[in-house]
Amino acid sequence: MTNFDYDLFVIGGGSGGVRAARVAAGEGAKVALAEEYRYGGTCVIRGCVPKKLMVFASEYRESFADARNYGWDVQDGAFDWHPFRKRMHAELDRLEGIYRNLLKNSGVTSFDARATLKDRNTVELSTGETVTAKTILLAMGGRPVKPDLPNAHLGITSNEIFLLDELPKSILIVGGGYIACEFAGILNGLGVEVTQYYRGAQILRGFDDEARGMVAEQMREKGINLRLGINIHQMSLAADHDPDMTGPVGDDGTTPLSEAGKGGPIYVKSTQGDEAEFDQVMFATGRVPNADNMGLEEIGIEIGRRGEIVVDEYSKTTVDNIYAIGDVTNRVQLTPVAIREGMAFVETVFKDNPTPVDHDLIPSAIFTQPEMGTVGLSEEEARDQEPIDVYCTSFRPMQTAFADRPDRVLMKLVVSQKTRVVLGCHIVAPHAGEMIQLAGIAIKMGATKEQFDQTCAVHPTMSEELVTMKTPMRSA
Repeated sequence: MTNFDYDLFVIGGGSGGVRAARVAAGEGAKVALAEEYRYGGTCVIRGCVPKKLMVFASEYRESFADARNYGWDVQDGAFDWHPFRKRMHAELDRLEGIYRNLLKNSGVTSFDARATLKDRNTVELSTGETVTAKTILLAMGGRPVKPDLPNAHLGITSNEIFLLDELPKSILIVGGGYIACEFAGILNGLGVEVTQYYRGAQILRGFDDEARGMVAEQMREKGINLRLGINIHQMSLAADHDPDMTGPVGDDGTTPLSEAGKGGPIYVKSTQGDEAEFDQVMFATGRVPNADNMGLEEIGIEIGRRGEIVVDEYSKTTVDNIYAIGDVTNRVQLTPVAIREGMAFVETVFKDNPTPVDHDLIPSAIFTQPEMGTVGLSEEEARDQEPIDVYCTSFRPMQTAFADRPDRVLMKLVVSQKTRVVLGCHIVAPHAGEMIQLAGIAIKMGATKEQFDQTCAVHPTMSEELVTMKTPMRSA
């Protein structure tokens, strides 16, 4: 029998990789993990956590006006990026320390190094070390990419937005997905003049049409210059408008922060012909898996057309002792999904309990302003599948209506006519993420519309509408 240095070697210190390493070690396996940057991955270091902190910060501007309408003697204040940025990064440092300690306390050996594969059982580290493992788990995550556009190096991505020395006075955000829309709301709330370009007909492609339409409408209501069917045609430093100008790009395709937006305002000409200058341009135009330059294909691991690691329902690659989880597989790019994939991997490999990954009926929240929460099928997906009834209501919520804000919320259930099972739930409202978590439990359990109706309403709340809508708005 071959002796290996470790039973399991995990490449990637994000949420999925760390959870799998810890739980496998708890089952008695000898485990090591390598991370080349910071522990916590995209979510903790350059994603969900700092983004949500920025969401919280951005919501206070409207709160000052609301407070006055509720009788408080409150004056508007100015947002100061510097103390917030310092406190935010201190929190990220604290969380990274927790991740490191969780690994250490679980008995996992950590390597602060880039790891690549030499063969199916051998890992090479950037420190020069070579180690062997019976099983290898790939959990390297993903990264944002910029479009193939001259001078794209002048812009930034979501990686750099948390590192800015100063908040820009104006910004152009390019993209229509959830990252673009979330940061449009955040920066608008922090006092930045925000323009958003999206080449498609409506933002948040793939989500329920009615819900994403309401988000777009309210983004504009809050002052975001959201423009659809438009893209960047040219960009350069405003000082020279040189379309042939080039600049440095890092090995990983990202722009050194010192190069992005540091040369003065950025000149942009759109595909519709208009011209403008912005202090910053942020690209939120897609993400790719971190699967390149790892030696994967050389040892027989199949890579998909979008650069993802191809896996089966048990997260196994085409090399039978090597598995992959999280964004590097480009299945469902959500932190809780990566964690569940890691847990299923441990069940399968270390607990002799083959457990396929369940990607069905995953609740998710988009932290736009207002938030969107969604689980299950959109109206469009459901009506292509079977006859449906749509229960829907939109209204001004009590809290903001009293404060004379025009905000509206949306509550929507998509129901099978045949089985009466609720196929989808879509909420656009403050705290929609909190609501959809609980709605997701009922829908995952296969609840029918009548079971929703049998649940007593909690009054006065926005979410009571989910159990009080008696008549379909329409059928399809």
